[in-house]
Amino acid sequence: MCKTAVILAGGRGTRLHPYTIALPKPLVPISDKPILEIIVTQLVKQGFERIIITVNHQADIIMAYFGDGNKWGIKIEYSLENQPLGTMGPLKMLKDLPEYFLVMNGDVLSDIEYASFLDEHIEARRVFSIASYTRIQKNDYGILEVENDVLCGFKEKPEIPFVVSMGIYAVSKKVVEYIPSGQYFGFDMLMEKLLKKNIKVNIHEHKGYWLDIGRPDDYAQAIEDIEKGVFKY
Repeated sequence: MCKTAVILAGGRGTRLHPYTIALPKPLVPISDKPILEIIVTQLVKQGFERIIITVNHQADIIMAYFGDGNKWGIKIEYSLENQPLGTMGPLKMLKDLPEYFLVMNGDVLSDIEYASFLDEHIEARRVFSIASYTRIQKNDYGILEVENDVLCGFKEKPEIPFVVSMGIYAVSKKVVEYIPSGQYFGFDMLMEKLLKKNIKVNIHEHKGYWLDIGRPDDYAQAIEDIEKGVFKY
């Protein structure tokens, strides 16, 4: 089976302004390469043979940069959205999808083994697998524990762990039947539908490096991590 990755790159990148005024977010450079080129390089190294990039905002710039993928030794195709379709909506438009494939956002940096993650999903014949990461959220306030208007406990700026989606998924083609055509359909909407239908969604915990480059602070962190060798690809 041809290892296939679908990269979602149709967003406007509004949270990353002003860097995304002239460039689509996936092409914002980190060190000497755009975010999306780092992802493409990783996928090639891990044995992927086909990449489908879903594009919308500033699609022509992304398509001109990557072309047919020959420069990176991989076949790159494009799916052009005429309107924003969210994170899962674009999958409905894709043709000739294999039975299992990788789906990921075009603005994440991670050292996860993409190929191993997909292989694990295929071997277990799962429907949908989410790569997850535990983030620690620090509360800036002292937390009062109150009972009957009386203080019964206190926590000074507690740190709370949250298990979050990394924006990286291993997917069975069966999932596409739950996605409506021609309308916005996000990851949250798909999860609600799968849960409602009692379809098992698996979680794959990743304990290595992961960064969602959504805000200027994240962008600065990514540059620092690459320059210091914290993240390598």
